[in-house]
Amino acid sequence: MTTRKSLLTEENFARVVVGFVTVGFIAIVVAAAAAGWAQWRNQQYLEAIDHTRTVESRISDFSTLIERAETARRGYLVRGAFNHRQAYEEAVAPQRPLLDEIAALTADNAAQQRRVAETRALLAEQLAFQQQTITLIDQGRFDEAIAQFRNDPSITLTRQLRERAAAMLGEEGRLLGERNAAQTRAADTLFALAALAGILLLIVAAAAVTAIRRYTTDLATSRSALRALNENLEDAVEERTVDLQRANDEIQRFAYIVSHDLRSPLVNVMGFTAELDTARQQITRYFDEASANDPELAKSDAAIAAHEDLPEAIGFIRSSTQKMDRLINAILQLSRQGRRTLAPEPIDMNAMVLGIADMLQHRTSEAGAEIRIEGKLPAIETDRLAIEQIFQNLIENAVKYLKPGRAGVVTVRGRRDGKRLLYEVEDNGRGIDPRDHERVFDLFRRSGQQDQPGEGIGLAHVRALAYRLGGLISCESELDRGALFRLSLPPKFQAGEGVSQ
Repeated sequence: MTTRKSLLTEENFARVVVGFVTVGFIAIVVAAAAAGWAQWRNQQYLEAIDHTRTVESRISDFSTLIERAETARRGYLVRGAFNHRQAYEEAVAPQRPLLDEIAALTADNAAQQRRVAETRALLAEQLAFQQQTITLIDQGRFDEAIAQFRNDPSITLTRQLRERAAAMLGEEGRLLGERNAAQTRAADTLFALAALAGILLLIVAAAAVTAIRRYTTDLATSRSALRALNENLEDAVEERTVDLQRANDEIQRFAYIVSHDLRSPLVNVMGFTAELDTARQQITRYFDEASANDPELAKSDAAIAAHEDLPEAIGFIRSSTQKMDRLINAILQLSRQGRRTLAPEPIDMNAMVLGIADMLQHRTSEAGAEIRIEGKLPAIETDRLAIEQIFQNLIENAVKYLKPGRAGVVTVRGRRDGKRLLYEVEDNGRGIDPRDHERVFDLFRRSGQQDQPGEGIGLAHVRALAYRLGGLISCESELDRGALFRLSLPPKFQAGEGVSQ
């Protein structure tokens, strides 16, 4: 009777351990499937977020062009200078194509399409009034141009265009918030499932260990009973010995099952809860093993996702987070500069540029380059820190992007141009594609080969400072033929004289 009870106990114990192993395996499969699903959903959300940010960027660019065109028109009306005429043409040319691109990007959003249509109508009316002014000035009919400017509704139209752009940005901001929230929920779901699987395995492991300990305790008790009945009970001892041997064998077998089959699933699931990258590695190893038996599986979309898409997505998340930190710091820096009170003072421009050249002496020597001042630079009364930052950025950029194998020369010159001062920084470096002459002044936008460190804020900072000082900056360049940056400033800065952006 005792033997039969012992055998039934062993069979039950085996069923329990096999059940534990099965539950652990199911937990691993569920965690792996959850990781794959969450990664797929996360990729979709990332693409939607990237799309929204692209739309926001295009809308911001369009709004900037509207403001820049109106500013240039007013400058042309007041001064009649060619650079204002050129600035107007450069601002107007991309407006309609950019609005068409915004319409294409928001084709699935009826509210945005309605705003785009309203904006298109307002833009046509605005361009018509602006072109009338430009045509009158081109024909030398300044009095008529001024009279027409005073009566046209350009200010109202500009405000309405700005309001439409703000409304479109608001809609994209709302969509961005929803998509960020959806991405967060997907990530929370992944971690919740992984945590649940991990907890389940911990419970299974704890229950298995408890069962083994109880089984071992019972076995020790049986051994003690056998020793007590050893004398005069040879048959009983032999029977007990057989039971004991069987129990020992079962213990060894079950211990192997627990240590081999339960330990590996437990470690794997802990990896899923710790890092999403570990989940990706587990899935990749699974595909590699399966591909050894079925080569066609290696060509499947799932295998490509495991070997290429998932690593790329994880790497993109890490690099984007690091970059965003740098970009936020850059934005904060620009914001602080924008809030600083300007203090104009007389500045000897020759001395200031010589000081910048001395500061960059080590770098120019390493590059085999030189910084030249052509003639005497006209003195100016403006904010010292702002003008130093402008010229330091321009000269440092010129040294940074010199042409390898060519003796670098950076030339600074200046002269009076009517009622304003005109300064030029010219180099013989690699040059800038004419299509990117305006792009290089945009925040976080860079041109050409990206083989030098930087975040694309230097020239954006230069333009912002030039505007604050009442100036304008432009670029003339061709690839492999150097670049020329031309800065126009008032001889004496006065508060409230800054150019509107």
